[in-house]
Amino acid sequence: MSLEKEINFMKNFSHCISTSESVLMEGALGERLKREYHLSFDAQLAMAALIYSSEGRRALKNLWQEYIHIARKYNLPFLATTPTRRANKERVEASCFTKAVIGDNVSLLRSIQQEAQIEMYVGGLMGCKGDAYTGEGALNEKEARDFHTWQAGLFQAANVDFLYAGIMPVLSEAIGMAQAMSDMGIPYIISFTIQKDGRLIDGTTIDKAISTIDASVDNRPVCYMANCVHPVIVHAALSQEFNKTSLVRNRFYGIQANTSPLSYAELDDAADLKCSDPTLLAAEMFRLKEDNALRIFGGCCGTDSRHMEAIARLL
Repeated sequence: MSLEKEINFMKNFSHCISTSESVLMEGALGERLKREYHLSFDAQLAMAALIYSSEGRRALKNLWQEYIHIARKYNLPFLATTPTRRANKERVEASCFTKAVIGDNVSLLRSIQQEAQIEMYVGGLMGCKGDAYTGEGALNEKEARDFHTWQAGLFQAANVDFLYAGIMPVLSEAIGMAQAMSDMGIPYIISFTIQKDGRLIDGTTIDKAISTIDASVDNRPVCYMANCVHPVIVHAALSQEFNKTSLVRNRFYGIQANTSPLSYAELDDAADLKCSDPTLLAAEMFRLKEDNALRIFGGCCGTDSRHMEAIARLL
């Protein structure tokens, strides 16, 4: 891709997020790949290695195309991310794969984008080193910047439209992650692990997390989000007095929702998939749009095309 085209993609993504009333993000991949397609994930790289089997590539394409069809039907911009949250430097080196796994995942998603015939953006998904739901094994700021620069650099080389840090539970690692992404000069989003009390897992308020990260980078995130969390939890979190600030309202834009209002601890111990009615989930998502001016809406655990269709219809 030429430098001019690359810059245009970046401008288009940032412009899309800042000006669109509603943007659709992909729904669940992982749980559906396991339950509907009965696929096993790599011990180190999880879903990132699926592109090296015909069954894995076919399943990923099928799911993305389902969500693309919904975005096209309701004329919504669409965001999709590579299934690479666990494909960090440490895990890639411990696997039987090479760093090419990042570029190969981007190539697959880019080929789908080119056939989509809608406004669609390809994101490079990254994640914390440790446990996203407890914060165990979290890195400090400097460690995180050093650790995540490797993967961010590979996404930059692969010409993604944006970078996406998913389910970040601890402020220190989120700062270092943001710095690594900022250094790439690519638009990026930081998405937190958020609890009902309005705080990250480490106790940091959403307002404090946003203000600290914004002040710690040269290129600020395009916006902030939460993922793998039910909309009623995010609504309660944003309703806390310390989060009812102009900063949060102007910088916190989206959610990738799971379908259960249970806590992270309860969901982590659950043997079965917790699922809710698509219409009810969509109504709670729309309440976030009405009350908190959210504009990016996607799905996580428990969601499928029924949920995403219901959400898109309301949007």
